[in-house]
Amino acid sequence: MSTGSELGEAIVSSALYNEDLAPVPHNKRTWGIYNYASLWVAMSVCIPTYMLASGLIAGGMSWKQAIGTILLGNIIVLAPMILNAHAGTKYGIPFPVFVRASFGVRGANVPAVLRAAVACGWFGIQTWIGGQAIYSMLKILFPAVSNYPIASWICFFAFWLLNMFVVWRGIEAIKFLEGIGAPFMLAVGLLLLWWITRKAGGLGPVLQSQGKFRTTREFLHFFIPSLTGMVGFWATVALNIPDFTRYAKSQRAQILGQMLGLPPAMTAYSFIGVAVTSASVVLFGEAIWDPVALLGRFQQPLIAAIALIALLLATLNTNVAANVVSPSNDFSNLNPRLISFRTGGLITGVVGLLMMPWKLLTDFQSYIFGWLVGYSGLLGPIAGVMITDYFLIRKTRLDVAALYTRGGVYEYKNGINYKAILALAAGVVVALIGIAVPQLRWLYDYAWFVGFFVSGTLYYVTAAKSAPAVG
Repeated sequence: MSTGSELGEAIVSSALYNEDLAPVPHNKRTWGIYNYASLWVAMSVCIPTYMLASGLIAGGMSWKQAIGTILLGNIIVLAPMILNAHAGTKYGIPFPVFVRASFGVRGANVPAVLRAAVACGWFGIQTWIGGQAIYSMLKILFPAVSNYPIASWICFFAFWLLNMFVVWRGIEAIKFLEGIGAPFMLAVGLLLLWWITRKAGGLGPVLQSQGKFRTTREFLHFFIPSLTGMVGFWATVALNIPDFTRYAKSQRAQILGQMLGLPPAMTAYSFIGVAVTSASVVLFGEAIWDPVALLGRFQQPLIAAIALIALLLATLNTNVAANVVSPSNDFSNLNPRLISFRTGGLITGVVGLLMMPWKLLTDFQSYIFGWLVGYSGLLGPIAGVMITDYFLIRKTRLDVAALYTRGGVYEYKNGINYKAILALAAGVVVALIGIAVPQLRWLYDYAWFVGFFVSGTLYYVTAAKSAPAVG
């Protein structure tokens, strides 16, 4: 993706530049509305989406409350998603380069690494799910496997190696998987829906189940952090969406594509998770929120095996598309000359293991209120600083060449914009302080929102008058 003729040889030879981080030339920006809509369908139709919905049912919501919460959360997160996508489309730059404008050419490593760390956690979660799918399939086909507990870990590491192989093959392998993954996952969801609702006597008994909350206060106590979790689910891609929109034909293409893809796909697939989990209550007397565990109850080995293979392919697809592209670029940004996209992907895989994903999926509370809400308190502040800087202070004007050089308008002080770092730190502290101070727990329940507004406001107050002008 060489753009030496556009940026100049001095920039191409800069330590802040490599081919993976370079602006995409206009003649290579070929993604239209369909591409972005299908991208979101492919990323949304996955096991974590299913578990998101099923976790709300397991927590006591009715199916209407769960679907409404998910839809509202995705409409909310669509706003920062489209706003941050603007710079990628306009200038052809990825997230770690875009964030240099607000945090400085060196300071950008702070939000980039925070974003990458969350992606590594997600990579580990998806890899664990895939490994458990393999293990469940083997237990159905060869029941004796259940006598060897270590087999579960062997399956996990086997799926991890498969992910690393796809990463090593590069972006073309990822594009191929995107084309086949979503249909497989949709087929699994529909199969589960058909099988379990047939067992439960149809959708009628399933959708008649009521939520367990007796008062509005009880409902809100669960709803508020759940909504934050819904926003947190895609708060990751809301930051690094320029990694994808740098290939857009136009702003209209990325905006319409995302609007048509994200909320409908998430809501539709979530309905499958809601209905299937509600049916599991009718059939088994408990809400089985993990689809891999539920598939293990199939009595027909052939159907279960086909479903689990499809689940495996779809999980692999979502993992490499949603959880490798961003951290690979983010780690590359740490040292563009030494770390390529491929090397960044391998780093992602290793860190994902170290984050022990099996603990993040202990139960729906660990998943939604621990993992999703917790990291949203890190990402909301980053979004607040980025959007405030780009739209309110710079009025969408960037000096692209200066984003790749030292000593330019984004140098600030030794390459770091300490006002952005301060705003980020303040937002994170306020958003997460409720973990340590029970009286302020409500701040944690609103973690993404609190972090976004605290950091965005503080940054505007301290930086609006001193930001370097760009013609």
